[in-house]
Amino acid sequence: MSIPKYNEIMPNILRYLNTNGEQKFRDLEQPLAIEFGLSDAEIIQEYDSGNGTVFLDRISWALSYLTNSGLTERPRRGVYKNTELAQAFLDKPTEEIQIFVKQQMALRTAKQKAEKAEEGQLDESSDLLMENNQTPQEMLNTAHESIRQSTYDQIIDTVLSKTATEFEGLVVKLMERMGYGGQVKNAGTVTQASNDGGIDGIIREDVLGLGKIHIQAKRYAKSNTVGREEVQKFVGALAVAQSNKGVFITTSSYSAGATAYAESLNGTTNLVLINGEQLAKYMYDYSLGMQTKQHIEIKEMDSDFWDGMQNDSKVG
Repeated sequence: MSIPKYNEIMPNILRYLNTNGEQKFRDLEQPLAIEFGLSDAEIIQEYDSGNGTVFLDRISWALSYLTNSGLTERPRRGVYKNTELAQAFLDKPTEEIQIFVKQQMALRTAKQKAEKAEEGQLDESSDLLMENNQTPQEMLNTAHESIRQSTYDQIIDTVLSKTATEFEGLVVKLMERMGYGGQVKNAGTVTQASNDGGIDGIIREDVLGLGKIHIQAKRYAKSNTVGREEVQKFVGALAVAQSNKGVFITTSSYSAGATAYAESLNGTTNLVLINGEQLAKYMYDYSLGMQTKQHIEIKEMDSDFWDGMQNDSKVG
């Protein structure tokens, strides 16, 4: 089963709190995971950005919306329980609970907008909340991924506007940036175009040059496909160079036959195929030809700081 959306989790939270009383936020993860039949891998699955686990984040936002809608409350930090209002929703279908929460959040948003308008402030971001059943964290990740994909396209378009020689130098720099060559000074070299023997670049893995990675770089249009024959020729060039380590990099893609051939080598030759999208991703991740445009800082409560303070037993 796939990880449920935050709004699909809300009815289960209400029922669990009704049966088990107030609960710490993190203590809800395991029983809810069991209810939804999630695997261990799904429970610990993280966002691509690394900003926490998906399931726990969705539980957190489900609780936030339930609390803002008056169905749950926080008697203490990080602890939740049902309100009296929640009793009327325990037996209602999921859709009805979702509609109620959405209505309450819309009223809350309208009130906040009215208050901001009186103060001369405008805030359109709240209109996006609860759309597509995504949490704010997921919306942020979606926006981030959209920006990345757009930048990948720009990277390949720019690479294609440069000469083949520049591309060969670029992929050698990328391999060095990725850590290949280690501490070897000037580990990467571009071979002479007139006598490269099918090898466009070489990375020395050690000072003495006993270990080498050979590179072939093909600057093809995005619509092009590198076939099995070209990959076989590169493997032949590796054999002539007495090398068993090769990286074939292209700005386009590989045919199914080329991929199958590379996989069939079974370690006799260690061959890695990198297509255009992977190339752009590596350049982005390793900041080759890239600069950071903006940092977004998101903070969360420091549990160690707040848990070290004494709770007021009279509250709630």
